[in-house]
Amino acid sequence: MELRGARVVLRDVVMGDEPRLQEILATPEVSRWWSPVDDFAGMLSIAVKGEVIGGIQYTEEDDPMYHSAGIDIFVDPAWHGQGFGQESVRLLAQWLIDERGHHRLTIDPAAANSVAIKSYERLGFRPVGVMRAYERDHATGEFHDGLLMDLLAGELT
Repeated sequence: MELRGARVVLRDVVMGDEPRLQEILATPEVSRWWSPVDDFAGMLSIAVKGEVIGGIQYTEEDDPMYHSAGIDIFVDPAWHGQGFGQESVRLLAQWLIDERGHHRLTIDPAAANSVAIKSYERLGFRPVGVMRAYERDHATGEFHDGLLMDLLAGELT
């Protein structure tokens, strides 16, 4: 799969991408929020001018009663603050809505990750609620809260 935006390309991870993605995941700014990844199947590389700057993935709920999708993303800290993450989420969200027929998307940043939360809010995601002790911090072993956010198809900005 390949999705092209104004500045980013989202594409299937190829063998040569994995070392770069592991390098990004190992940075303190990313590893604080992401656990190590052993299998990149189902993940897309985020590339800018051919350089891999992060990864994005989605999950789909196929039960017609709950048909929806979720998104997760990480971006190299050297590329933070330039809108590449937002463009990537917007591009994938639009594809999930237009091509996969989802009416609702979710994203679940750590409740303490205020930078990510503000970025998702700018795209139209809204806080739904705090999921207490939601995910285990791989460094400390302690659980921290997550913020569940969702977006309806017509709300994507």
